Amino acid sequence: MKFIYNVGYQTNYMDKDKGGRKVSKKPVGMEIRMISNMLRRQMENNKSFLDKERITGANGLIISYLAEHEGVDIYQKDLEERLAITRSTASKIITLMEQKGYITRESVSHDKRLKRIRLTDESRKIYLKITAEIKENENTLIKGFSKEEIHQLHDYINRMKENIINCQNEKNH
Repeated sequence: MKFIYNVGYQTNYMDKDKGGRKVSKKPVGMEIRMISNMLRRQMENNKSFLDKERITGANGLIISYLAEHEGVDIYQKDLEERLAITRSTASKIITLMEQKGYITRESVSHDKRLKRIRLTDESRKIYLKITAEIKENENTLIKGFSKEEIHQLHDYINRMKENIINCQNEKNH
């Protein structure tokens, strides 16, 4: 039996499996993209402090990454790899974040080309607000899931990421 339901502006085509459970017929990548969009919209709708602080999603990710790795030397290349963004995108984001006073770039003695990226006191305060919002969103996402199901989901996601990395490596060789 097929039926259609609406999520915002998107329509999903569903089937039922032998047990009567709803099963999506969309490609997995499309489903992941839809969840990502829904989560982004939820965060944007919950921007009480984000609007005041002018924090974008990328700014929040970088602030979080730097805060969670405080005391470790972090460079632009680390952010490119961690966030899977290009060098030019990372450069633009870092420059804007520096202009907004969220980060500083410091030269390192062993290589003048490298600039260590550090949080400012202002962005450390913002990090506390970000983590509270992330926790709230995480609780929404995993509501009704058992610990085993969450563990399984992480396994599936990691396998998908490995598949993509392997595919990219194969195409580059």
